[in-house]
This record gives sequence, C-alpha cells and structure tokens, in this order.
Amino acid sequence: MTDTITIDGINIGPCHPPYIIAELSGNHNQSIERAFALIDSAKEQGAHAIKLQTYTADTMTIPSTKPGFLIEDPNSLWYGRSLHDLYEEAHTPWEWHRELFSYAKQKGITIFSSPFDKTAVDFLEELGAPCYKVASFECTDLPLVRYIAATGKPMIVSTGMATAAEIDATVRAIREAGCENFVLLKCTSTYPSTPENTNISTIPHMRTLFNCQVGVSDHTLGCGVSVAAVALGATVVEKHFTLDREDGGVDSVFSMEPQELNDLVVNTKAAWQSIGKVHYGPYGEEKKSLSYRRSIYVVKDVKKGESLNESNLRVIRPGFGLPPKEIDKLLGCSVSKDIEAGTPMSWDLIKQG
Repeated sequence: MTDTITIDGINIGPCHPPYIIAELSGNHNQSIERAFALIDSAKEQGAHAIKLQTYTADTMTIPSTKPGFLIEDPNSLWYGRSLHDLYEEAHTPWEWHRELFSYAKQKGITIFSSPFDKTAVDFLEELGAPCYKVASFECTDLPLVRYIAATGKPMIVSTGMATAAEIDATVRAIREAGCENFVLLKCTSTYPSTPENTNISTIPHMRTLFNCQVGVSDHTLGCGVSVAAVALGATVVEKHFTLDREDGGVDSVFSMEPQELNDLVVNTKAAWQSIGKVHYGPYGEEKKSLSYRRSIYVVKDVKKGESLNESNLRVIRPGFGLPPKEIDKLLGCSVSKDIEAGTPMSWDLIKQG
C-alpha cells in the first residue's frame, strides 16, 4: 500500500488529515458565476479540492424514451425523467472547464474531475488535471479505468454497488496499467443515503483486502457518517456541495451547505487527530491531573502513639498520600509522631515494629 499519495502538493494518507473533496456535480445550476461562487466557498470552508464531472448528455447515453432510458423508481429524486434530459441539465459545459481550472488555481484550491469516457480524459489531460476520480457507475468500465490509470496520475475510485470481485478486477486493471497511487472510496449509490445503509465497517476490510488507502464518498445528510469513517481509517472524504439547498438543482437535496462543509472539515480533522496510537497511563498534560486522584489522608489530629482508625484516616482527594489500596494495612497501626488533620499519609508516619 502507498502510505502517502500527493495530489497537487497535498499529502493524503493515514499520517495526514483527511482529504476533503467538495463535489460540484450539477449544483452550478447551469451558471458559471455560481460555479465560481462554489469554488470560493469550498476554499473558504477549508476543503482541499473541488471536483467537477466531465461529460455531455451524448457521451453518457442517447436520447430515448425506451425502457431503461427512463428513471422508473418512484423513490428516486429524478423519477420520470429520461437519462439524456437529466444529464443535459446536470452536465458542466466543457467550455467552462478551462476557466474553472484557472479560477481554482488562482484561488489556491485543487480542482479535478470525473471523466466519463476517453474523450473526457483526453480533454482533462490538456487542462493539466492533477488526478482523476472514477465514479461508482463507471467503476466496472475497465477499458475506461485502464485508460485513466495509464495517464500516471493519482486516482480516486468510488465503489458504490460493486462486489468484492468487481472491485478486485478494477484494482487489478489499475495496477496492471502501472498506477499504484490510488484510493478506493466506500460508497452507497443511493441519493440521499441513510446511515443504516452505509456499512462503513467495510472501510478497514477494504484496506486489508486490496492493500490500498480507502476513503468514503458520503451521500448521507450531515457529517456524522464521514466523521465515523475517518475514525475507521478513511483518508479521503467526498461530499456533494451547494451554496443553498433552497436554490434547487439536481443534487441539492443531499448536498452540504457552506457551514456544514466547514463542520465536516473541522470534525473529520478532530476525528483523525483523536485516533493517535495505542497508549495506557497518563499522557502529556494529563499527568497534571494525577494530583486529583484519591489517596489516604489523616482527617483528624492524631497524637504520637495513637492508632489509626476509620474516623481519623480516610481515602479522599487530592492524591499526594499513599494509594487507596494500602488503607487496610494502615488501620490499627500506631503513629510515630503527632499528625495534623490534612496530612497526606506516608509510611514514615507509622511507628516501626
């Protein structure tokens, strides 16, 4: 496994904060000015990258209303629409790409894209794309996967719907094309997803099974699933992003708004920081708190030669006396000198013999 993958100067791996990708998708609502504003906001909220999708309706499908070309699931956000019409609305015009790439570079945020066919890869190569994303629905398109891998650029591959055997075939295709710098993303291809169907326990299993970094492409609402995914070892988090869900758009219902994106950045970093290493005992600043443990104290004045009992000896805070486990040994012992209440108990206060 490649422990560190570098994209546009940013390191990705277990020893680095999670890499946060704001997915633009169709949330530009066919306005390049809105796309610019989304880039600005993603940068302001702390995302590492903004991601486009590079296709046209005609590179995705054909205009047809025959069975299979219409979305027939009544629970779908896009129920009743034809695939061609949906992709026509959602696509990012190719003539925008150069401007968007230039604008993102000017703003200091990485920009890359998901190509959906070979012509899109060639186009993005012309623009100097620093890496490539493979969408879940294209994960099993091995000719496209090989073509992307052959560019030598890092790859981020979503695995929604894919079986272990299908993912294995994809990983083999990537490696056979000479690419080792790739991250698989655990993904559930429902829009939106629910926490119950995300199964992020798969993340460490995928990491072991395919010997690579694993992240999450999260279609749930909020950032709870992403935070938990990072705690399980996810090194990359991708979430759809919009300026305001009330503005509408093909993906707006399950997209994060700016403050939510900021919460994602902050909370996933905190989750990553908390992982640390296996450790027992007081740690760093925690050592100062040892003084507030309970210990054995003399709680009433005791004269030389008197015996210790449950009324003049107690286990209390702070922790400067003998540890509580010694209390039974001390009860009934005579003291070697006068002791004032509030004195931490120590063995030299006991009369020898």
